Formats: sequence, C-alpha cells, structure tokens
Amino acid sequence: MEKVLAMATGLVALLLVAGAGPAEGAVYKVGDSAGWTIMGSPNYTAWALSKNFHAGDTIVFEYNKSFHDVLEVTKAEYNACNASSPIATYATGNDSITIKTKGHHYFLCGFPGHCAIGQKVDIYIPKSSSAAPSTSPAAAPSTSGGGGSSSSGSGTGCISAPAAAPPPSAGAKPVPQAFALVLAVFSFVAVAGGLVRH
Repeated sequence: MEKVLAMATGLVALLLVAGAGPAEGAVYKVGDSAGWTIMGSPNYTAWALSKNFHAGDTIVFEYNKSFHDVLEVTKAEYNACNASSPIATYATGNDSITIKTKGHHYFLCGFPGHCAIGQKVDIYIPKSSSAAPSTSPAAAPSTSGGGGSSSSGSGTGCISAPAAAPPPSAGAKPVPQAFALVLAVFSFVAVAGGLVRH
C-alpha cells in the first residue's frame, strides 16, 4: 500500500510540475475579421482601444503580402507615418508578434499612403499589466533594410470584409487546465490507494 501511495504521490508531483507551465497570453488578430488592410477603412485605433492587452499576449497580422507589410516603429515614426527606419519589418502575410514589454508598441503598413489613411495601430500594455509568458511563436523580423516594399503595386488593399464589432470573448485568456489535471490525478490516487472501493 505504501509503495502505491509513494508512486501516486510522485506521479501527482510530476504532473503538477508539467501542468503548471507558463500561462499562455491571449492571441489577438489585428482588425478582427477584417485583418490588416485598408479595404473598408478599418479603425485600428478603436480596435486597439477595445482590447485589454497584457505582456505575453500575441498579436497576429493577417494580410495580403502583395499589398501590405507590418513595420514596428518608434512613436515619432508612427505619428509621422515614416516607414524609412523601422525597428522590425514583417512581411509573411501572417505574422505573430508576442508583446513582451509594457508600454506602447507602434506598427504601421510601409506601403506608400497606407499609414496616412489609417493602416497603423498602437498596441498599449498598461504599466499595471501583469506579465503572462506566452508559448505562441513570434515571427522573426526580416533583415531587409528600409521600411517600404520593392513592389510597384498601387497597394489598393486586400479583399477583406470590414471589421465587425468584436465578440465579447475576443481575446479572452485561455482557462488553465491544471484543475482538470489535478482532479484526474487525485481520482487515480484515490482508486490506487484503496481510498475508493469498487
């Protein structure tokens, strides 16, 4: 009996350590159903204000890479729509960026004219936000210099529908499954230890 309880206790400890890994941050698709575009004139300022961002959250930019890109820039570059010296450039059409620090994080489209008509977003994480490490992969910035694209397209936008109002659960944090794991292990220990009879 003691051997079974020792094994069960070891299993409980192992599973608790394995199940108590880093909490996942929320994942937000920029622009919700519209994505990252100029079609339908999405209001990215209103979109960002409707979210409650925290350190560890991941923002996902989905767009047609023939017409758009994503540049991380400074506040001055953001305000001036200056794409000439970005902090980072993303151009896959499906970029996941984990925000690890508090404060403002500025992004804009580097295609000529897009930022000026509103294709820019300020992701703000309040100083009082608690960090939640994320296990979501972050896209690696490209090493191509400059902020613009070498495409000569007019950048008229993607084929996307305008953004709908975000559902109440948009960006909700996933519920940890540790409770279910602990309950399952406890049940195993109770049965194996003879606490529950069949």
